[in-house]
Amino acid sequence: MSKKTAANDAPEMKWGIDTELSERELWCIGKIVALWGSLEYEIFCQTLMYFSDGETKRSNLPKEMNNMQFSQVLALWKRHVVDNPAGEREEVLQKQYQRITDLHDFRNALVHGMWDWSVDAPGKITAIRIRKKEIRRTHFTANDLASLASELETINFKVRFPGGLKDLADAKMKEGAYVSRRFLLANAKQG
Repeated sequence: MSKKTAANDAPEMKWGIDTELSERELWCIGKIVALWGSLEYEIFCQTLMYFSDGETKRSNLPKEMNNMQFSQVLALWKRHVVDNPAGEREEVLQKQYQRITDLHDFRNALVHGMWDWSVDAPGKITAIRIRKKEIRRTHFTANDLASLASELETINFKVRFPGGLKDLADAKMKEGAYVSRRFLLANAKQG
Protein backbone atom coordinates (compact mmCIF):
# COMPACT_ATOMS: atom_id res chain seq x y z
CA MET A 1 0.00 0.00 0.00
CA SER A 2 1.39 3.38 -0.92
CA LYS A 3 1.68 6.31 1.47
CA LYS A 4 -0.87 8.22 -0.62
CA THR A 5 -3.51 5.48 -0.23
CA ALA A 6 -2.91 5.20 3.51
CA ALA A 7 -3.27 8.97 3.92
CA ASN A 8 -6.57 8.93 1.98
CA ASP A 9 -7.94 6.14 4.20
CA ALA A 10 -7.00 7.82 7.49
CA PRO A 11 -9.85 9.46 9.38
CA GLU A 12 -9.87 13.23 9.13
CA MET A 13 -9.09 15.10 12.35
CA LYS A 14 -11.95 17.45 13.25
CA TRP A 15 -11.57 20.47 15.46
CA GLY A 16 -14.32 22.48 17.11
CA ILE A 17 -15.01 25.15 19.67
CA ASP A 18 -17.17 24.48 22.71
CA THR A 19 -19.88 27.02 23.55
CA GLU A 20 -19.00 26.74 27.26
CA LEU A 21 -22.70 26.76 28.07
CA SER A 22 -24.04 24.43 30.74
CA GLU A 23 -26.39 21.61 29.78
CA ARG A 24 -29.23 23.50 31.48
CA GLU A 25 -28.47 26.69 29.53
CA LEU A 26 -28.33 24.78 26.24
CA TRP A 27 -31.58 22.97 27.00
CA CYS A 28 -33.37 26.21 27.94
CA ILE A 29 -32.09 28.06 24.88
CA GLY A 30 -33.30 25.25 22.63
CA LYS A 31 -36.69 25.25 24.32
CA ILE A 32 -36.98 29.05 24.03
CA VAL A 33 -36.16 28.97 20.32
CA ALA A 34 -38.67 26.16 19.69
CA LEU A 35 -41.43 27.80 21.76
CA TRP A 36 -40.89 31.21 20.16
CA GLY A 37 -41.02 29.63 16.70
CA SER A 38 -44.24 27.87 17.66
CA LEU A 39 -45.66 31.17 18.92
CA GLU A 40 -44.73 32.99 15.70
CA TYR A 41 -46.37 30.21 13.69
CA GLU A 42 -49.61 30.34 15.70
CA ILE A 43 -49.82 34.13 15.49
CA PHE A 44 -49.17 34.00 11.75
CA CYS A 45 -51.88 31.33 11.27
CA GLN A 46 -54.45 33.20 13.37
CA THR A 47 -53.74 36.39 11.43
CA LEU A 48 -53.92 34.54 8.12
CA MET A 49 -57.29 33.08 9.14
CA TYR A 50 -58.61 36.61 9.61
CA PHE A 51 -57.76 37.36 5.97
CA SER A 52 -59.03 33.98 4.73
CA ASP A 53 -62.73 34.49 5.38
CA GLY A 54 -63.66 33.51 1.84
CA GLU A 55 -63.67 37.09 0.57
CA THR A 56 -59.96 37.86 0.70
CA LYS A 57 -57.72 36.16 -1.80
CA ARG A 58 -54.11 35.33 -1.09
CA SER A 59 -52.98 38.05 -3.52
CA ASN A 60 -54.85 40.61 -1.41
CA LEU A 61 -52.98 39.84 1.79
CA PRO A 62 -51.31 42.84 3.40
CA LYS A 63 -47.61 43.15 2.58
CA GLU A 64 -46.79 42.50 6.26
CA MET A 65 -47.91 38.90 5.73
CA ASN A 66 -45.51 38.45 2.83
CA ASN A 67 -42.18 39.50 4.27
CA MET A 68 -42.53 37.45 7.47
CA GLN A 69 -41.19 40.14 9.84
CA PHE A 70 -42.66 38.91 13.11
CA SER A 71 -43.09 42.39 14.58
CA GLN A 72 -45.23 43.40 11.59
CA VAL A 73 -47.32 40.22 11.71
CA LEU A 74 -47.68 40.75 15.46
CA ALA A 75 -49.09 44.24 14.85
CA LEU A 76 -51.62 42.80 12.38
CA TRP A 77 -52.54 40.07 14.87
CA LYS A 78 -53.14 42.71 17.53
CA ARG A 79 -55.33 44.79 15.25
CA HIS A 80 -57.37 42.00 13.68
CA VAL A 81 -57.39 39.14 16.22
CA VAL A 82 -56.56 40.43 19.70
CA ASP A 83 -58.73 43.54 19.56
CA ASN A 84 -61.77 41.72 18.14
CA PRO A 85 -62.97 39.03 20.57
CA ALA A 86 -65.33 40.00 23.35
CA GLY A 87 -65.15 39.46 27.07
CA GLU A 88 -62.57 37.29 28.80
CA ARG A 89 -60.89 36.18 25.59
CA GLU A 90 -60.01 39.75 24.67
CA GLU A 91 -58.49 40.33 28.10
CA VAL A 92 -56.47 37.10 27.91
CA LEU A 93 -55.19 37.90 24.41
CA GLN A 94 -54.39 41.51 25.37
CA LYS A 95 -52.25 40.24 28.25
CA GLN A 96 -50.46 37.75 25.99
CA TYR A 97 -49.81 40.45 23.40
CA GLN A 98 -48.28 42.65 26.12
CA ARG A 99 -46.09 39.80 27.42
CA ILE A 100 -44.92 38.98 23.88
CA THR A 101 -43.95 42.59 23.22
CA ASP A 102 -42.24 42.78 26.63
CA LEU A 103 -40.20 39.62 25.92
CA HIS A 104 -39.46 40.29 22.25
CA ASP A 105 -36.28 42.30 22.85
CA PHE A 106 -34.93 39.74 25.35
CA ARG A 107 -35.59 36.95 22.84
CA ASN A 108 -33.89 38.94 20.07
CA ALA A 109 -30.88 39.58 22.30
CA LEU A 110 -30.67 35.88 23.07
CA VAL A 111 -31.00 34.76 19.45
CA HIS A 112 -29.27 37.59 17.58
CA GLY A 113 -26.76 38.85 20.16
CA MET A 114 -23.04 38.17 20.43
CA TRP A 115 -22.43 36.46 23.74
CA ASP A 116 -19.77 37.20 26.28
CA TRP A 117 -19.10 36.29 29.89
CA SER A 118 -16.73 37.30 32.65
CA VAL A 119 -14.50 35.29 34.94
CA ASP A 120 -15.82 37.47 37.78
CA ALA A 121 -19.44 36.35 37.12
CA PRO A 122 -19.38 33.05 35.20
CA GLY A 123 -23.07 32.41 35.89
CA LYS A 124 -24.08 35.51 33.91
CA ILE A 125 -24.03 35.75 30.13
CA THR A 126 -24.10 39.10 28.35
CA ALA A 127 -25.63 39.35 24.89
CA ILE A 128 -24.32 42.37 22.98
CA ARG A 129 -26.14 43.86 20.00
CA ILE A 130 -25.94 47.06 18.00
CA ARG A 131 -29.29 48.73 17.25
CA LYS A 132 -29.48 52.07 15.54
CA LYS A 133 -25.86 52.84 16.44
CA GLU A 134 -26.52 52.05 20.10
CA ILE A 135 -24.69 49.26 21.91
CA ARG A 136 -27.19 47.19 23.89
CA ARG A 137 -26.25 44.69 26.54
CA THR A 138 -28.70 42.15 27.91
CA HIS A 139 -27.68 39.98 30.85
CA PHE A 140 -29.16 36.59 31.63
CA THR A 141 -28.56 33.57 33.83
CA ALA A 142 -29.66 29.96 33.57
CA ASN A 143 -32.55 30.83 35.89
CA ASP A 144 -33.59 33.67 33.56
CA LEU A 145 -33.58 31.25 30.63
CA ALA A 146 -35.64 28.66 32.54
CA SER A 147 -38.12 31.35 33.57
CA LEU A 148 -38.49 32.58 29.98
CA ALA A 149 -39.02 29.04 28.68
CA SER A 150 -41.73 28.45 31.28
CA GLU A 151 -43.43 31.75 30.50
CA LEU A 152 -43.38 30.99 26.77
CA GLU A 153 -45.15 27.68 27.44
CA THR A 154 -47.93 29.58 29.19
CA ILE A 155 -48.14 32.30 26.53
CA ASN A 156 -48.33 29.68 23.78
CA PHE A 157 -51.17 27.91 25.57
CA LYS A 158 -53.14 31.10 26.18
CA VAL A 159 -52.67 32.34 22.60
CA ARG A 160 -54.00 29.03 21.27
CA PHE A 161 -56.69 28.58 23.91
CA PRO A 162 -57.71 32.00 25.30
CA GLY A 163 -60.82 30.37 26.81
CA GLY A 164 -58.59 28.03 28.83
CA LEU A 165 -59.30 24.35 29.32
CA LYS A 166 -62.73 24.63 27.69
CA ASP A 167 -61.10 25.81 24.44
CA LEU A 168 -58.53 23.02 24.70
CA ALA A 169 -61.23 20.39 25.23
CA ASP A 170 -63.28 21.77 22.31
CA ALA A 171 -60.23 21.70 20.03
CA LYS A 172 -59.36 18.13 21.03
CA MET A 173 -62.95 16.99 20.44
CA LYS A 174 -62.88 18.50 16.93
CA GLU A 175 -59.57 16.77 16.18
CA GLY A 176 -60.80 13.36 17.22
CA ALA A 177 -58.16 10.76 17.97
CA TYR A 178 -54.72 12.24 18.42
CA VAL A 179 -51.24 10.78 18.71
CA SER A 180 -48.43 13.15 19.60
CA ARG A 181 -45.27 13.48 17.54
CA ARG A 182 -43.25 12.67 20.67
CA PHE A 183 -45.16 9.39 21.09
CA LEU A 184 -44.64 8.47 17.44
CA LEU A 185 -40.91 9.17 17.63
CA ALA A 186 -40.51 7.22 20.86
CA ASN A 187 -42.29 4.22 19.38
CA ALA A 188 -40.91 4.35 15.84
CA LYS A 189 -39.12 1.23 14.69
CA GLN A 190 -35.39 1.73 14.69
CA GLY A 191 -34.04 0.85 11.29
